[in-house]
Amino acid sequence: MKLKGASGYSYYVSDIDKTAEFYEKLGLQIREKTADRIVIYLNWYRIDLVKPTETDYKEFHDEAASKDKGAGVFLYFSVDDVDATYQEMLDLDLEPATKPQDQPWGNREFVLQDPDGYKLVIFKRKAAKNPLN
Repeated sequence: MKLKGASGYSYYVSDIDKTAEFYEKLGLQIREKTADRIVIYLNWYRIDLVKPTETDYKEFHDEAASKDKGAGVFLYFSVDDVDATYQEMLDLDLEPATKPQDQPWGNREFVLQDPDGYKLVIFKRKAAKNPLN
């Protein structure tokens, strides 16, 4: 087996309108919206935000109702300026879960949770140090 790539993800949400408003505040353009689905593209990457319907698996309903959504999963969004983006979030009345921090793995980043509690990491990769210097 050879995997060719990743093209997106799906999250199960409880309120489509509230979710759409949140992601639009982030500057993401909703390409498709129905009563039970939002489709967003960031460049070529597809993001599906789905409210389960009566015909969906029980597990999808369980995920949408979970208080611990996406436990251990972080979705990373790259920006040019982490601190300016953090301030923009505050100006939009969004409340990041953390403040911008330099991380040992080379990122400056902060965490923002969407209305359902999914974790979005807003980051910029710091320039790598030359190991030969």
